This record gives sequence, C-alpha cells and structure tokens, in this order.
Amino acid sequence: AIDLTAVPLPGGTKRAVNLVGPDGRRLSLYDDSRSHVSDRLPEETVRTLAGASTHAHVSITHPCAHALPLLREAGVTVSTDLHDWDGENPYHEEFAYGSDLVLVSTAALADHEATMRQIMERGRAEAVVATAGAEGSYLLSRGADGPVHIPAVAPPGPVVDSNGAGDAYAAGFLFGRLTGASF
Repeated sequence: AIDLTAVPLPGGTKRAVNLVGPDGRRLSLYDDSRSHVSDRLPEETVRTLAGASTHAHVSITHPCAHALPLLREAGVTVSTDLHDWDGENPYHEEFAYGSDLVLVSTAALADHEATMRQIMERGRAEAVVATAGAEGSYLLSRGADGPVHIPAVAPPGPVVDSNGAGDAYAAGFLFGRLTGASF
C-alpha cells in the first residue's frame, strides 16, 4: 500500500485538458487560474515526508518550488520533469537547476544538447534526460563528454495516443536509477 497525504489548497489546483486528434497528436490546455505563487505545502508535512523518504519526484508547481529547499535540507534526492520547457522560461529554472535528476522533452528546445549542458553547468543534476518521442531519448550524465542517444523501441502496434508516455518513461527511468541501475 502507498500512503496518501492530502493537502487541499483553498483555491484548488491547476487543471489540464488534453484534446487528442485522430492522428494521435494532442493539444494540451492548462487552466492556471487556480494556481498562485503563494501556494505552499505545510512545512511540517514536507519535513515529515522528507524524513521518511530517500527521493522525491516534484512537479513544476508553486507548492513544489517552495518545498525544494526543505527537501534538499533533509538530504532527499530530487527529480523533476520540466515537460516542454523551452530552455529559457525562468519559471522552470529553480526546478532545472535544483534537481538531481532532470527530465525534459525536446519538443520546444531549439538545441537539446545545449540545454542539457546548461542544466548540468548551472545546476546540481547528476543526469539530464531529454525525451524525443519516436526518436528515443538522450542521456547526459555528469562527467560525460556528451549526451548518449537511446533509440526508441519499436512499438508492437500503431501508436494511437501518446498521453502519459513521458510519465511512463520517467517512472521507468527513476525506478531503474533508484534501484541501483547505472547511467
């Protein structure tokens, strides 16, 4: 069983709707009207959970941004998925440069290798993964000369909807790393 700690926010949380076309392409619509920069997770809750954990995967939300220093203080390793960050939006920087493992999609990056190197140079990441859909992904680990290309596995049938593919990739990558797999 996995314990759940509910922390309701007075205004609710962000909402997203994905519209998927017949060709499998999607359009994601986000409603940020319920999300505020002042949103916080209770400090005591974060400290308690961090004290019982070795790793935290944080979403790129205001409450998680405020939790990052507490997680680092507790010695918990942190991972994040920057999703379709363009490598320039300052909102993502605290997550990009403050996490030990960083995932990002190549979809909005002009130069994925330069962005991966930038995350390494400015941050604390031991590894950066850039996912590239059907092209596979790229892994840059600290001390490596450059990113390693990891080709995608051919699907056994047609891809009808890629929603959740990045989350599944992140879960598999983190499971491997946190159970001792090397880069």
